[in-house]
Amino acid sequence: MRFLPGLLAVTTALLSAPGFAQTAGTALPKAGPVYGAWGYDPADGDAGVRPGDDFFRFANGRWLDGHPIPGDRPGTSKRLAMTDRTEARIHDLFLKAAAAPPDTLAGQVGAFYTSFMDEATLERLGAEPLAPELARLRAARDRAALGRLMGLNPFGFEPALFQVYLDVDLKRPDRYSVYLAQSGLGLPDRDYYLKDDFKEARAAYLAYVGRLLRLLSWPNPEARAADVVAFETEVAQASWSKVEERDPVAMYQPMTLTSLQRLAPGFPWQGLLASARLPGVRRVIVNDRSAFPRLARLYARAPLATLKAWHAFHVADQAAVYLSRPFAQAYFDLHDRALAGQQQPKARWKLALTAVAGGDFLTGDRFGSFGTLGFGVGQLYTDQYFGPEAKAKIESLVAALKAAFRARLEHLDWMGPETRRAALQKLDTYQIKVGYPDHPRNYAGLIMRPDDLLGNVRRAALADWAFTTWRLGGPVDRSDWAMTPQTNDAYNGFLRDIVFPAGILQAPMFDPEADPAINFGGIGAVIAHELTHGFDDQGRKMDASGALRNWWTPEDARQFEARARRLGAQYSAFEPLPGLHVNGDLTMGENIADLGGLTMAVDAYHAFLQGRPAPVLDGFTGEQRVFLGWAQAWCGKATDNFVRNQVVSDAHSPRAFRVQGTVRNLDAWYDAFGVKPGDRLFLPPDQRVRIW
Repeated sequence: MRFLPGLLAVTTALLSAPGFAQTAGTALPKAGPVYGAWGYDPADGDAGVRPGDDFFRFANGRWLDGHPIPGDRPGTSKRLAMTDRTEARIHDLFLKAAAAPPDTLAGQVGAFYTSFMDEATLERLGAEPLAPELARLRAARDRAALGRLMGLNPFGFEPALFQVYLDVDLKRPDRYSVYLAQSGLGLPDRDYYLKDDFKEARAAYLAYVGRLLRLLSWPNPEARAADVVAFETEVAQASWSKVEERDPVAMYQPMTLTSLQRLAPGFPWQGLLASARLPGVRRVIVNDRSAFPRLARLYARAPLATLKAWHAFHVADQAAVYLSRPFAQAYFDLHDRALAGQQQPKARWKLALTAVAGGDFLTGDRFGSFGTLGFGVGQLYTDQYFGPEAKAKIESLVAALKAAFRARLEHLDWMGPETRRAALQKLDTYQIKVGYPDHPRNYAGLIMRPDDLLGNVRRAALADWAFTTWRLGGPVDRSDWAMTPQTNDAYNGFLRDIVFPAGILQAPMFDPEADPAINFGGIGAVIAHELTHGFDDQGRKMDASGALRNWWTPEDARQFEARARRLGAQYSAFEPLPGLHVNGDLTMGENIADLGGLTMAVDAYHAFLQGRPAPVLDGFTGEQRVFLGWAQAWCGKATDNFVRNQVVSDAHSPRAFRVQGTVRNLDAWYDAFGVKPGDRLFLPPDQRVRIW
């Protein structure tokens, strides 16, 4: 591949950066990486598979065969091994925090952890901790009162047919706005209610609704459970699909409260916002606009008894993991066993970590993202496990990937000069955040009690909501983080920020002792993946200021869309389970970002070498090792039920196809592994998709 000018200055600096000191021909670090002698263990691959037939298995096959899915998880992967390391560290922090003074951050965290581990108290209380929610529900005499209860959803266990949240205004990115979105479903996606593929899941859900209503001593639980599921089925029919919700233009519908009341009469909008502690709001941004009048009509005509049973069930569902064993077991049986294929619950201490620290991205449910002390735990974690030196290493690599992206933009053969100038301007505005926030979250005055688990969750959730809403009238805080430092993930946000928490900066994504090629293929490709999100099929609709605006010439937009459609068709042909195809439209943004990310990683590695030959390690060339680093980063497998859930509800393709679908579009991969016509992954050069 030809060298792209513009990368040399940045990658030269990398040669002397900590963790990237190996130049061509020098000795490997002596401390040793986590995997193998140079960051990847050839014994993890399957040498009996041709890389051009199944590159995912070529790189990971024997590891996959030797690592069965644990009973307490719906999947296993090298990425989850990163989470295991983080969990072990946080558990140690929690054990020490349990003895800390109560007026310190550590003491607050320790009290929260202690309250979750106090199973004897939870068993004694049963459903009693839900008494405030149930008393308010029973006192609600009409739909107006129920709508007001829904306004408590952002900081309580109450459900909502319309979700209230705050974010940067996409047309006025210097301020925050109040958004409203469709909600109301208890299953992972509308498809679960509407497609025959999910009959078993629907039956399990019906039984679960009845089970929780019985635990609440709700009248006629079986009959009310049928009513609840029938109501949610109508909600699903009225709701937008996940693919429709990917379009930021369609999802941005600003209107006054008066206009909203005309659009969707029959729902108490003012009461909802007042209860959400937003009484003075007169302008909102509506997502899923055409769903709103349909959902409001459903709400207006549904029997009050059905709505109250629906509300009661969801209160119990949202709180079940914090209650006594019958509630927690019912929750596990539906959400983890029936829907995800997990065979046994996690250890109690692991559930406590998620409850207190947040970040359960494996299951994607509300448990782990609501009412936590996540940023407080992040302060304790990074103080001990992620210092300034580690941050500097990643920032150097980020600079190299950003330079690679700039070089790509400067030399794209399908983009005209007008669009190119705007794209380069947008790239320059991105703020890269690594490890942890510059400004710690202040938890002073937040009461955490070792004997009041549900109270702790409520108070933590209210503190989070107060932190969010107090900024509504002020300027946008571009230093803000939407993900905790201990999270094993990364994101590209509306603040034109790209965030890499400390939790993801571990092997196999990043290993300071590994061969540089492995790091370029791992965290390097992920860094460029996040950069590419600003230019994927939806991210490209935001300009350099972060505003939702079309900055493309018509011809360049047509060129981009044609290439994206070809990539989508490739992914839609993948079949993770018999008869189950990847949704190329739903996964479009992630697939484009994967393709761009690995493309830039290869470019940045070439620049890093400065024209010198890379060493050959265990028979693998430098370029081969970049691709192995990419494949290793996604090494893992999941239960069939988890994959079915992922395909209909997740914007990411299953792991194997993130690898296969990306490499087969890169000429460098064909050259590196000698992939030829007749190999199963082979694409003729004119069918390979090149976007960024």
